[in-house]
Amino acid sequence: MGSETDGRAAPGAAEISDRIVTVPNILSSVRLLLVPVFFALLLAGLDVEALLVLVASAVTDFLDGYLARRLRQVTRLGQVLDPAADRLYIVAAVVALALRGTIPWWLVALIVGRDLLLVAVAARLRASGRAATLPVSRLGKVATFCLFYALPIIVLVVAFPVLAPVAGPIGWAFAIWGTFLYWWAGIRYAVQASALVRAPVGESHSVSDNVDSRGGRHGD
Repeated sequence: MGSETDGRAAPGAAEISDRIVTVPNILSSVRLLLVPVFFALLLAGLDVEALLVLVASAVTDFLDGYLARRLRQVTRLGQVLDPAADRLYIVAAVVALALRGTIPWWLVALIVGRDLLLVAVAARLRASGRAATLPVSRLGKVATFCLFYALPIIVLVVAFPVLAPVAGPIGWAFAIWGTFLYWWAGIRYAVQASALVRAPVGESHSVSDNVDSRGGRHGD
C-alpha cells in the first residue's frame, strides 16, 4: 500500500521524473484494471476468487514500490496511481459488501465521505492558486492499512463462516479503527489546507496530515 510513495519520501530516494511508461507504472495500471474485476467477483459472491484478485493486487503493489526504488523509476504518475488504487479497492470492497448486506451503509458513507472531503479540500486549494496534491502521511498510511486488511478479513469470514468467531472480531476492529483514523487524517489535512488558503500568496506552508506535522510527500 503506497509502497512506491513511501520510497519517494525517504531521504536519498530516486529523483522524481515525469516519465509515463515505466515498469512500476505498468504494474500500478494492472492494479487499477483489476479493480472492476474484484468488484464484480465480490458482488457476485465469488469470494475466494475476489480474495485471489486482492492477493494479486497486493503482490503488484509491493513490486511496483520495490522496482520504483530499485530501478530508479520513481515518477509523478506513480505517486498518483498507487494511492488511487488503494482507495478504489477500499471503495469497491465496501460498496460490494454493502450491496450484499454484509456491512452497513453507514460505514460506506463514512469511508466515501472522507474521500469526498479531500476532493473538496483539493478543489479549494486549486481555486486559491495553491498546489493541490494530497500528501501521504504516516497517519494516513496506518488508516489505509487498517481498512485495506479489514475488508479482506471480512470477505474471508463470508467465504468461510467457520472462521467467523476468530476472524470476525479482528476484521471489524480493523474496520472501525481504520475508519476513525481515516477521518482523523482527513480532518488534519483539511485544517492545514484551510490555514494555507488563508496565508498570503507566496508564503511557504506545508500541507500534510502527518502525525508529527513535518509535512513532506507522505500519506494517504
